[in-house]
Amino acid sequence: MKIQPFVCNPFQENTFLLYDENSREAVVIDPGFYNEAEFLVADRFVKENDLHVLRVLNTHLHLDHCIGNGWALRKWNAAASVSEKDLFWLRHAQMQAELFRLELSEDLPEPQTFLKGGDQIFVGSAAFQVIEVPGHSPGGLAFYAESENLLVAGDTLFQGSYGRFDFPGGNKDELMHSILRKLFLLPDETLVICGHGAMTTIGDEKASFLGELR
Repeated sequence: MKIQPFVCNPFQENTFLLYDENSREAVVIDPGFYNEAEFLVADRFVKENDLHVLRVLNTHLHLDHCIGNGWALRKWNAAASVSEKDLFWLRHAQMQAELFRLELSEDLPEPQTFLKGGDQIFVGSAAFQVIEVPGHSPGGLAFYAESENLLVAGDTLFQGSYGRFDFPGGNKDELMHSILRKLFLLPDETLVICGHGAMTTIGDEKASFLGELR
């Protein structure tokens, strides 16, 4: 499994393209493309590597993580999959634009399918398990591929930190439960790709988190 990041929009959000070199199958996670120029960088990479983007996945629907869904769905003819619990964010996109101080150039498209904990998503030979991680957002999702030692955490977990819980629908207790009782049960060597900032590992974040609690 290959990982290609694209840093997008004024929030420096991480959009990730995950792809299998053999099958050329790919998924794009959290398209944060703020304008067509940002999208075209990713589109060029897809074309140069002859990739077939199967799906657009959103870890959550805060605007900085989904503002580029329209470009991705139209240009790559992919299907969008999200948690139904975050649909209120999508349907109040203009409110989000004002909250996050972003310019919204088009209505955000509705997803084709909904995801819940325990679902699986296949990219080539890799199977990603869907983990529900509410707290930063009610419909927060993470995607874990055991065979790849890889976790896509969205804004639930960062290097040395974790997501905010003061937006509408956020909840600190739920966020802590998601981190401690779900993500921290994964193997220490699991590589964590985050919605903002650098990658990390579960082991490093457990050590950092427990150190903070002492």
